[in-house]
Amino acid sequence: MVESAAPDEATMVEVKLSDNVAIHPAEKHGQLEQKSNESLVKKKKSLRARYAYGMIFLIINLTAWFFRDYGEKILPLLHYSKACRVGQTGCFHTLGVLRVSLGCFIFFFGMFLTTCNTKKLHQARNQWHSGWWALKFVILIISLVIPFFVPSDYIQVYGEIARIGAGIFLLLQLVSVIEFITWWNDYWVPDEEKKHSCSLGIFMSTLFYIGSVCGIVLMFVLYGSKASCTLNIFFISWTGILLAVMMIISLHYKVNRGLLSSGIMASYIVFLCWSAIRSEPATAKCSPQTQDGGHGGWTTVIGFFIAVCAIVMATFSTGIDSQTFQFRKDDIQSEDDIPYKYGFFHLVFSLGAMYFAMLFISWNLDSLTKRWCIDVGWASTWVKIINEWFAATIYLWKLISPVVRQNKVMHHEEPVQGV
Repeated sequence: MVESAAPDEATMVEVKLSDNVAIHPAEKHGQLEQKSNESLVKKKKSLRARYAYGMIFLIINLTAWFFRDYGEKILPLLHYSKACRVGQTGCFHTLGVLRVSLGCFIFFFGMFLTTCNTKKLHQARNQWHSGWWALKFVILIISLVIPFFVPSDYIQVYGEIARIGAGIFLLLQLVSVIEFITWWNDYWVPDEEKKHSCSLGIFMSTLFYIGSVCGIVLMFVLYGSKASCTLNIFFISWTGILLAVMMIISLHYKVNRGLLSSGIMASYIVFLCWSAIRSEPATAKCSPQTQDGGHGGWTTVIGFFIAVCAIVMATFSTGIDSQTFQFRKDDIQSEDDIPYKYGFFHLVFSLGAMYFAMLFISWNLDSLTKRWCIDVGWASTWVKIINEWFAATIYLWKLISPVVRQNKVMHHEEPVQGV
């Protein structure tokens, strides 16, 4: 009887414990819901923060332009600084742009170092990225002021480094654009589950190809009509050849990627070619600057501000596209994960600081850029042309690489099957 009573007491204790535990599920649900709401609030705050950083970057761009074009007249007190006495332009024009760019780089690279390993919303570094704006404003001002006390020789060294950083930024931007084109092409591929038809994809690809061909013809008429414009004719002709090669490879039966992605890419490289020709200096024979008469009216001013906004948008869109550059893709994402990689975001903005400096000084450290001009000169022209050729090369490799890998796998499997 004693032995049988012991289990009954144990079961009674377990029932009591289970009754006590049964009280908590509602509280647990409330705690989970509260935690979910907190994560949602933090995520929204983080998403809003990136727009704040974009506005900061835009203001710094406009500050660099101000120091380049109007700083010497409006800020004469800077002439008394030791660093600014070199040729009376040590803090203005080209060197002024580089100093502002260096300050911007210091700020965003510091943000990269302090947020590079953030993974969860509850981490302190997430709060640092999304908040503490008063402290960050003070740090930003200090970062922008420090370069104006740095000797001009060191600023020249930074300018050489900035060329490399701007090149890396262009490469990241290029990969991001190509990945976006690939995603867009896959999205409009006919799919029964998504209920996509091929009619819209065909319409879009036709539209892009017609636009590309019209762009090439228009460039020939405007910038290559004279026999003496050999360089422009070469640029435009080579762009047309690249367009044809991309279309042929896309339609090849082994590749079979359709015309939409190649049509979008064709429009992109035509735009790069047009932008490169527009960047030719006014001293060139067939330069659009010469044809426009070199007068800067409202169209020049509006074009300048559009170009500045394009720089900010390119930096912003590349910065939030961290998934493209992940070596390991994690499909499973919890609600406590950060919405985008903060470290990569700030790293792209720090490289963008170097990129906008190169555009404002036309990639040339030794000459003065004309007022209200941006990215004009032979250096700018060749950077854009090389960027165009590089874009076409990366895209063609993206088309061919699956076929090449498949052939390698097949050649490797044949000897194994024979054995």
